[in-house]
Amino acid sequence: MSSSAERSSGNLSPLSSQTIIYGGLAWAIISLLFFLLFGITSPGQESPFWYLISTYFLECIPFLVASILCFRNWRSPQIASGRNVWLGLALGNLFYLMGDLIFGVWELYFHLNPDVSLADVFYLSSYVCLGVGMFLAVIPRRLNLELWQGLTIVAIAIVGMALAALLLLAPSLESSTPESGDVTIAYSISDSTTPLGVLENNAMVISAEPSEITNSEANQSTNHNSPRWAIELDKSLSAYSNQLTTLYIAFDVILLIIASSLLLAFWGGRFSQSWQMIAAATFCLYIADMWFKYAETRPNYESGGLPEVFFVFSGVLFAIGAALEYQISSRSRRGSRRRAEKVA
Repeated sequence: MSSSAERSSGNLSPLSSQTIIYGGLAWAIISLLFFLLFGITSPGQESPFWYLISTYFLECIPFLVASILCFRNWRSPQIASGRNVWLGLALGNLFYLMGDLIFGVWELYFHLNPDVSLADVFYLSSYVCLGVGMFLAVIPRRLNLELWQGLTIVAIAIVGMALAALLLLAPSLESSTPESGDVTIAYSISDSTTPLGVLENNAMVISAEPSEITNSEANQSTNHNSPRWAIELDKSLSAYSNQLTTLYIAFDVILLIIASSLLLAFWGGRFSQSWQMIAAATFCLYIADMWFKYAETRPNYESGGLPEVFFVFSGVLFAIGAALEYQISSRSRRGSRRRAEKVA
């Protein structure tokens, strides 16, 4: 009687595994449709404010749920893969959520689009915690990889590093590409009929008139909600933009290799489903982050592009993986207890 009551109460729990899985799938589908319907804009057209804040909402909720579920696994003595593993994953998801919230304030309220901000402290901490958590999950398992498994990890590492190198070299390659036939004329503010400079066939002729206002200065002049400390911090940290991009890409490649090893370490095992979700979440995070770092180098970048839906997928998959791990560990511990009672 008591066992049936416990089973029914577990099925009705708002954090039951089936509820989380179905809810996560529904959230991912709704997010994909939202990005497809409203995320594609005409060239030069800015996304409305309601769309931008909705993308942050769609992205933050999965990471919030994932962090809660990972903390639940960390507190549970039934988790078979180790509590420290899920502590690292919980902190990783929590730090990523905090980074999103800070960057959202930076972009939507302060109207700043900095190369480096306070959010990067939490993003980098998230990568470290996720990497440590997944590494702790791989250590206890003896990796007797077959030839095809080892070649798969090597191939994934090569592809990941190749994409990273292409991303790092993309700005320099585009800047070195000549564009002939383009004519650009800048006019003085005081006299709109007096040209300041003419760019014709890659030859610049500059007059002695005052120079035009740069894009960054124009953007800062329109940032009515930007406090002085945020603008000064943006200026001081922008010098480390290239180093930070390299660090992000290195972390992405390392996480990609660890996720591949994790996927093969739990291949076909009893806990393979949960760790397949964790590995898939890491792959989605890699795809979204690579796109973000590329799009950030483009002029007039604005968040909310279609590939950024992979950020949502990453949080959803982390949450589903944590729910599956909790369910499988609970069933395994319950089954071993029943066998012990039968033997006794």
